[in-house]
Amino acid sequence: MGSVGPQIMRLAVVAVAAGLLAGCEDGADMAFLKPKDKPAEITQAATDGSAGRDVEAPELFQVTEAGLWDGRPSLGGVWVAHPDVSEPQRVLVRNMANDQTVVGALFRRERDIPGPRIQISSDAAVELGMLAGAPVEISVTALRREVPADPTPQPVAETEPADSPAPEAAAPVAVAAAAAPEATAAAPAPETEAKTAKPSIFALSKPYVEVGIFGSEENATLAVGQLAVAGLSPTVLQETSNDKPFWRVVLGPAQTRADRTALLDGARKAGFQDAYITAN
Repeated sequence: MGSVGPQIMRLAVVAVAAGLLAGCEDGADMAFLKPKDKPAEITQAATDGSAGRDVEAPELFQVTEAGLWDGRPSLGGVWVAHPDVSEPQRVLVRNMANDQTVVGALFRRERDIPGPRIQISSDAAVELGMLAGAPVEISVTALRREVPADPTPQPVAETEPADSPAPEAAAPVAVAAAAAPEATAAAPAPETEAKTAKPSIFALSKPYVEVGIFGSEENATLAVGQLAVAGLSPTVLQETSNDKPFWRVVLGPAQTRADRTALLDGARKAGFQDAYITAN
């Protein structure tokens, strides 16, 4: 009888292990064995007058013609598409029938699609009071960011050459060492100056990725959640146009071309195929 107890215990351990393995093979939920993902950081920001404002710039793009929402839901928030567009940009869209306006993104549309040349997203149609399948005269005007003059002198940052290869991410100390002339090795600066010297970095002219422009904060929040699941850290910018609020979801600012490309690819893989690079 003395040896029966240990034998029973061994059989019990084997049975429990077999049950766990069977659960794995049957697809049982083993979530308690998986590490928990950390949520991506989400930044909320509200712009004010000091950050500049959007002004209409018809010299960049302006059309007034029939627009159509085909009735299908569309991703990406508020946007319109037109065949004469050269690159994505932010625009003011106006329904000429009821004078309702909304700020959105402008994309290029294929020319061989029949019907009105201005294509309207579902979110834009709601903001403009448009009905599915009913063409409406639409005005689309480019917006340009107007930044007030700053009396405080600012250091001039080097701009990235347009056709140069993407710089590799490097530590600021390494960048500063590479940029310093060899002559400085023979005549080192005083220790106090070396401690206060700031490294030289390259600044991108367009460091942000515009994920989407939304007419409601709820839709912007949904987009933020979708990006967070993909491991990205978006920023929500609340802005106004004609006293009407809208919400932009952006990624950045990126420090290098490689970082910016990674943000753009991440946004598109998260489902926002119309994400594009923007200056602000």
